[in-house]
Amino acid sequence: MKFAQKSIATSSNLFPKIKQQPFFIPTRGMFIQTQDTPNPNSVKFLPGVQVLEKGHTMDFPNATAAYCSPLAKILFRVEGVKSVFFGSDYITITKADDDSEWMVLKPEIYATIMDFFASGLPILTDVKPTSDTQIHEDDNETVMMIKELLDSRIRPTVQEDGGDILFIGYEAGIVKLKLQGSCTSCPSSIVTLKSGVQNMLQFYIPEVIAVEQVEDEIEIRTKVEFEKFEKKLQENEEKKE
Repeated sequence: MKFAQKSIATSSNLFPKIKQQPFFIPTRGMFIQTQDTPNPNSVKFLPGVQVLEKGHTMDFPNATAAYCSPLAKILFRVEGVKSVFFGSDYITITKADDDSEWMVLKPEIYATIMDFFASGLPILTDVKPTSDTQIHEDDNETVMMIKELLDSRIRPTVQEDGGDILFIGYEAGIVKLKLQGSCTSCPSSIVTLKSGVQNMLQFYIPEVIAVEQVEDEIEIRTKVEFEKFEKKLQENEEKKE
C-alpha cells in the first residue's frame, strides 16, 4: 500500500513514555515481573508465561465482564482492584483510587496470579478475544489502511504501556477508537490520541480528519453514577458546615 512507502523514525517517538523499572519477586518457582505504566493507577504484571495468544488482548473493566475468565474473576476479589486487562504475556491491574496502596495490593496480586497458574485452570472459558482489525470484505481501502497502521505501528506501542486501542469505526473522516487497560483512565490518554495516534494516521492517510475516543454504555453509566455520588458527598459536607 502507498502509505507503507513513507517512513518515520520510530513509533515510540510519537507517544509520551516514562522510565519503567521492573521489579522481580520469586513465588514458588515463578518469577513475576512488574512494570509501571504512564497511568499511576495501573501496573503491568508479567508472570513469565503466556496469558493470551500473541497480538490478542482482552479487557475486563469491571467484575461483571469477568464472567468468562476464571483468572480475572479471582483478581477482582482482591480489594482495591478496579479493572483487569490481559495482553499476550502480561496482566494489567488498575487500582480503584489513590487510597489503595500498591505496597498493600501487590503481594496479594502476586499470590493470586501464582496460585492460578499453579491450578491449571483455563484463563478464558468459551469466549475468545476479538480481532477488531481483521480485514472484512466490505472494508474500503481507507479502512484497510487504518487497520493495518493500527496493527503494525500504533498498537504495539500502546500495548507496551499495558493497554490497547481498538478500532470501532470510520465515518466522514473521523476514526473512532476505544482505549483499554491502563490507557482508559490515564492522564496522558488525550495526548496519546491527539499527538500520537491522530498525527500518525493523518501522516499516512490524508483522508483522516480526526480521531474520536468512544466509550461504551457501561463506562458512561459508571461515570455518571460516580459524578452523582461525588456531588452527594459534597452536598453532605456543605450541610455539615
